[in-house]
Amino acid sequence: MPVTTTAKRALRSSKNKETVNKLIIKKLEVAVRIAKRSKTSEKVLKAVSLVDRAAKKSVIHKNKAARIKSQLSKLLVKTVKSTGKTSKKK
Repeated sequence: MPVTTTAKRALRSSKNKETVNKLIIKKLEVAVRIAKRSKTSEKVLKAVSLVDRAAKKSVIHKNKAARIKSQLSKLLVKTVKSTGKTSKKK
């Protein structure tokens, strides 16, 4: 157990950050799992957004975020090729 007041404050802060980080990671894992299962662009974009936010807050490493986003984007490419539709932005 921490002895000094500064160490006690750091422990409190560390516990709070741990709970927030676990929540972010749990939401991220669920979103990625749903995106991989459904393969819809809406679900994939939601998962990519959560990945970006987690990487920005340093909850996950930026290379891991890039790897997850790459896997998710491959799902979108497969669905676009199989349906034969392309999305054009004006």
